[in-house]
Amino acid sequence: MHLVDTTVFHSPTSGGVRRYLEAKHAWLTAHTSVRHSLVVPGDCYRFVPGGFTTLPGRIVPGTFNYRLPLNPRLWSRTLEALEPDLIEVGDAFHPAWCAWRVAQRRGIPAVAFYHSDLARLIGRRMGHRMEEATRRYLRWLYGHFDAVLAPSRLMRDYLLSLGIARAVFQPLGVDADVFHPARRRTDLRRELGLSADTRLLVFAGRFSREKNIPILLQAFAKLGSPYHLLLIGGDRDARVAANVTMVPFRRDSRELASWLASCDALVHAGTKETFGLVVVEAMACGRPVVGARAGAIPEIIDRSVGELAEPLDAASLAEAIATLYARDLDALGAAARAKVLEHFTWSQALQVQLATYASIAGARRIPLTAHPVAELRSPTP
Repeated sequence: MHLVDTTVFHSPTSGGVRRYLEAKHAWLTAHTSVRHSLVVPGDCYRFVPGGFTTLPGRIVPGTFNYRLPLNPRLWSRTLEALEPDLIEVGDAFHPAWCAWRVAQRRGIPAVAFYHSDLARLIGRRMGHRMEEATRRYLRWLYGHFDAVLAPSRLMRDYLLSLGIARAVFQPLGVDADVFHPARRRTDLRRELGLSADTRLLVFAGRFSREKNIPILLQAFAKLGSPYHLLLIGGDRDARVAANVTMVPFRRDSRELASWLASCDALVHAGTKETFGLVVVEAMACGRPVVGARAGAIPEIIDRSVGELAEPLDAASLAEAIATLYARDLDALGAAARAKVLEHFTWSQALQVQLATYASIAGARRIPLTAHPVAELRSPTP
């Protein structure tokens, strides 16, 4: 089988979607006979069957180096030239329509992955009417696909509530060899200029609005010394309180794992998470987690592996952090890693995904045309 993934949500500094696609590519290459190609934005056109094909696009201001190629014909021709047996699309924009049309022409299945809660994100920024319009659009778009994957039960149930009957629960995973307690280093506090008795917590990820970074900052302002927050992904020169340190985003997974494993715990104030990949990565590193009781986080975090706080409540978050330190952090961390090994490895997640692919691949489909749209195997931009 030749599987092609495509999405605009891929950049050198993007978060969970990029890590999902790259981990999936590595696992499929190492453990299966599936041929896996990806079509994502880049700085120029590169056609790489079996690897990362990039389509040129300009960086969108105010995003995390996301590029937006605005040539649907090139996107379609590129997908067609790869000759896929199944296409998965990771956004709800023009690549989704390109993928669906190519799938129809070839008579192959098309799958969508609902990585981000698009309707609610738009509603938060543009109001209730736009949120309702987006819901109607999603119902119309996803009604064309053979399956719509959701990374949490919360998101699956949400899609079902929109009338998207083919919504399927598809959890994500983590490389438990990369994200491992052995990545822990004992000199991080000294490296950051902190005292040995500092209570060091970490957040890593995009500093987008839904991550609620101001709530984290307010919580640590309430806590004061000896609590210290390490924010990975921010501007080192940003003005923050004395008990907050910002460092740039860590693109390399092993480097990120070292930072996560070397702190006492992960803290996450996000309330719109559709899964929470960094939460599972921290758990795999043997670290407990303090999170908000919102989104998909409660599906992963309970008192066996950490603490939950009330959403958008800095005082509750501060209290949950203090409560965590009254408990055995090492025992919680060990339980967190055990939970990941039982439920959230990439091997487990991707075997479930392959079973979903197999369940729809046998559907009898009739191509809309006997001739491909592009005659060239290697289309030119």
